[in-house]
Amino acid sequence: MPAEEFRNAPRKSVTLMGMSGVGKTVLANRLPATRWFIYSGDYRIGTQYLREPILDNIKLRAMEVPFLRNLLRSDSIYIESNITVHNLRPISTFLGKLGDPERGGLPLKEFRRRQELHRDAEARAMRDVASFIEKAERIYGYMHFVNDAGGSICELGDRGAVETLIEHTVILYLEASAEDEEKLVERARKEPKPMYYSPEFLQRSLPEFLKERNLDDIEKASPDDFTLWAFPRLIAHRRPLYAAVAREHGYTVPARDAQGVRNEADFVDLVADAIRAAGG
Repeated sequence: MPAEEFRNAPRKSVTLMGMSGVGKTVLANRLPATRWFIYSGDYRIGTQYLREPILDNIKLRAMEVPFLRNLLRSDSIYIESNITVHNLRPISTFLGKLGDPERGGLPLKEFRRRQELHRDAEARAMRDVASFIEKAERIYGYMHFVNDAGGSICELGDRGAVETLIEHTVILYLEASAEDEEKLVERARKEPKPMYYSPEFLQRSLPEFLKERNLDDIEKASPDDFTLWAFPRLIAHRRPLYAAVAREHGYTVPARDAQGVRNEADFVDLVADAIRAAGG
């Protein structure tokens, strides 16, 4: 799509891609809510495709408390997660951290099961983008659409999801600088956050981590230790994957440029300039 064609299009649809914490959600929220429908991939995952597993996990933990167990078994109370676009913690809590169960970690088999559920949920959420673009206009009257995609979109391995985004949206990669990445790592040190790891990344990383820590079993490790150790390596792992998607199917802008967007006009300029810089 030529830059001017995007600029003048009466209906614009954009997918924001990049590491979690790089500024995708902040950028989306700079757009006027009266004109742009903001589709949060993570919100869709938590409220639709992982809703039942998340609730099952909460109920399982509640059943460990005798007082709550009796109330749940007699249907005297019910449990619901309060997932919002700005509060996605139930999803992180479900994903959990790999490590010693006695210190709040998950055994490897259960961790992998939850990771696979998340991968499938994210792919399904991205395949839903086309129908939400249509519904956003038909039901709510929105002419423009922005897909705030999750950080692991670059390694879904689901062709249907990728083709949906290519066909129906302009893919914009917010590329983190070395300084941006350092800030992400520092933020992760202060508050280690559960993450999705592709099977390939996990298979490669686990033996390396165990060797460095002189451990023979991941379930002997501190959950925070593995999470912190893996995060900078995850950034390095995803960096070329993002770049490849943007090079083949989208456009790239420095995350710092995106941070300078203050309104809709700035956003349109940002995307059009990225298209023009790529020769469009």
